[in-house]
Amino acid sequence: MENTEKFENFTYELDGNLYINLTSKCTNDCTFCVRNEKADYFGHKLWLAREPSAAEVIARLPADIGKYKEYVFCGFGEPTIKLPALLEIAAEIKRRGGTTRINTNGQANMIWKRDVTGELAPVVDKINVSLNEATAEAYAALCKPAFGEAAFAGLQDFAKKCAEKGINTWFSVVDIIGEEKIAQCRRIAEACGVTLRVRAYIE
Repeated sequence: MENTEKFENFTYELDGNLYINLTSKCTNDCTFCVRNEKADYFGHKLWLAREPSAAEVIARLPADIGKYKEYVFCGFGEPTIKLPALLEIAAEIKRRGGTTRINTNGQANMIWKRDVTGELAPVVDKINVSLNEATAEAYAALCKPAFGEAAFAGLQDFAKKCAEKGINTWFSVVDIIGEEKIAQCRRIAEACGVTLRVRAYIE
């Protein structure tokens, strides 16, 4: 269900961070995604009427970059779909001394059909890859990726390459998957050289 209401909330504040909302497009169609239920997230209406240019987002950055703890590329879509804009904005934030993070499904290399981690490394400090499940089959059923079950191996390879290039990278899962799956996910994270963060499920 795509909401008919659309907005130009290219940035929004949450928990002392500035979130950057570049697109409403995503290569996953997760069964649990908040966007399937409503047009807003913690009061922020995030369905975009159009996608912003890098210049438009840069114009919305505060003069004092230290105003926010982190600048997080995360909205209703997959931010790496807009990689050129993301890189330009992140480079400007880094130039001013800000901290950058991407919340991603980890499919950037599959989307762009090349390894983009070398482009991300100079301008992105942190990457949170949503692992969500413990097996390729379960991931495909839950997240319905455009790349099918191959997405699960793809996101692991992406996380591994990010970590190898010095980006602070971790996988995240939600606690409702249960202890056994969390243990499996922890093994996957260790094999990729990244940490695992377990998040509480938000209704």
